[in-house]
Amino acid sequence: MARFTFKLPDIGEGISEAEIVAWHVAIGDRVEEDQGIADMMTDKATVEMESPVSGVVIELAGEVGDQVSIGAALVVIETDAVVADDAEVVAAPPTPAQVETAEQYEAENPGVEEVATETPLPLGTGSPANAGAQLGDSGNDAQPAVTTTSPTGPRPSPGSGEGQGAAPKTHALASPAVRARARDLGIDLASVKTDADRVRHSDLDAYLRYGSGEGYHAPNASRARADEPIKVIGMRRRIAENMAASKRAIPHFTYVDEIDVTALEAMRADLNANRGARPKLTMLPLMIVAICKTIPDFPMMNARYDDEAGVVTRHGQIHLGMAAQTDAGLTVPVIRDAQDRNVWQLATEITRLAEAARAGKLAPSEMGGGTITVTSLGPLGGIATTPVINRPEVAIIGPNKIVERPVFRGDEVVRAKLMNLSISCDHRVVDGWDAASFVQGMKKYLETPVLLFAD
Repeated sequence: MARFTFKLPDIGEGISEAEIVAWHVAIGDRVEEDQGIADMMTDKATVEMESPVSGVVIELAGEVGDQVSIGAALVVIETDAVVADDAEVVAAPPTPAQVETAEQYEAENPGVEEVATETPLPLGTGSPANAGAQLGDSGNDAQPAVTTTSPTGPRPSPGSGEGQGAAPKTHALASPAVRARARDLGIDLASVKTDADRVRHSDLDAYLRYGSGEGYHAPNASRARADEPIKVIGMRRRIAENMAASKRAIPHFTYVDEIDVTALEAMRADLNANRGARPKLTMLPLMIVAICKTIPDFPMMNARYDDEAGVVTRHGQIHLGMAAQTDAGLTVPVIRDAQDRNVWQLATEITRLAEAARAGKLAPSEMGGGTITVTSLGPLGGIATTPVINRPEVAIIGPNKIVERPVFRGDEVVRAKLMNLSISCDHRVVDGWDAASFVQGMKKYLETPVLLFAD
């Protein structure tokens, strides 16, 4: 027998380390060749690592949440075959079935990677989390087999010879983390209902909450529950780090003004009544048009600040970040070249990006690179918000809830639809006067909506 050291291969271009987000084996477990042993997350993707040899696990690199450097030992296996100690592993590039984008992984792990608590439509929300690019090639053309595994060995895939003659069972799709949790809870994934293409953590929660799907049982509010420590790992940790860095590095200030959107809402209703086959308009595309028309007079608002280099780049194009709520929390897809799209094109792109985000299918190119962000709590918007800037941007806009209130128009009291508009800015590069003037410019377009369609 010999000791075999599986070293973490290069799983992404420019990646120096990866985080352990799930172990599928424990010390003392026997593993077979091509059996999944761990899920490793970078800021670009999550990859299931597979054992290149068969044997017994005798060492693991660390706990869930620990970082492992590329080339460092991940697992040590005592093998049956004769292999050199600390043998190097040249890993094959991950197959599509092995790799989940960070958005797909977080959509299936809300307890680990939820990002925020806002709603995507009608206005969407903002967050400093941005996913990256595709995985790089690791230099091997061989394609390893993909199996769904448990800590005690690989489970047969549907259609395999094992268990033939038994009653057929539905094969439920789920990530390794979801499968491990279901196994710990003793839940048959085939019995869990889902409205997605695979079972998620939220589906397991619903299965438990609603009495194993047999009908709703109200939880006993007076029943004490044990404290539940939750380790901050994966995407949740990256969000926490980005949020802390934003608040630590950026001196925020927030300005709030009231907008009368009575005429805007009436125009939106008219447009929707005559939209034909075009998508239904929410407030968001109209808000984006107002932003795009106002920015040319205030170019510093559409900028990114490299504080290390001491350089502010004022962008000529508007790549507008809007957030979409997923089961896991918040993601921020970016509408590219928003200034070149009309209100219907914006509505179509907003719908497409929001659906892709909820399904966990956003492409890396659709994340990151925003120049200004819109964030909102939607119908829960409250009176005002103080949004956190999506670093390295310098401004973030937060529309709040629309409410009906009586207002004076001349000597008359009339019913009006009012909305507070918040904006947070980086006080290092944006002055209060500029922020207030920018909101006043938007107010002109939103309160006289015909100007949104004027050249």
